[in-house]
Amino acid sequence: MNKEILQSECEFKAVRSSGPGGQHVNKTSTKVMLHWDLEASAVFTEEQKERLGQRLASKLTTENQLVLSYDQSRSQHKNKEEVFKNLVQLLEKALVIPKKRKKTRPTLASKKRRLESKKQNAQKKANRKPPDLSPSFKNIS
Repeated sequence: MNKEILQSECEFKAVRSSGPGGQHVNKTSTKVMLHWDLEASAVFTEEQKERLGQRLASKLTTENQLVLSYDQSRSQHKNKEEVFKNLVQLLEKALVIPKKRKKTRPTLASKKRRLESKKQNAQKKANRKPPDLSPSFKNIS
């Protein structure tokens, strides 16, 4: 992924940040909004665009634009760097192809260990019960 081309495709807009901050927040635009168009991007192949479209479907607008914002810092420049860093991380994470899971079966030894531990637990719980002191009438004939 070429970050220089990706950054040139991004449209940055500075807007007023919300929340408390006194006089500074009321007169400066430090919050940075990033708009990036998935379809118009030249950085990714068609297959990668399709994958990004599927993985980021909940974050994309109806025009297939990704809109991110960042306003943690009081510096517009720092916020711009951070929002771009967030975009790169988001795209890299969405492009990762998960490994296919191989089906495995438990071994005979693991099955035996499991059954043995179940027997031990059953015996442990049976030993916790009070002994049955009622007379047994079954043996009287």
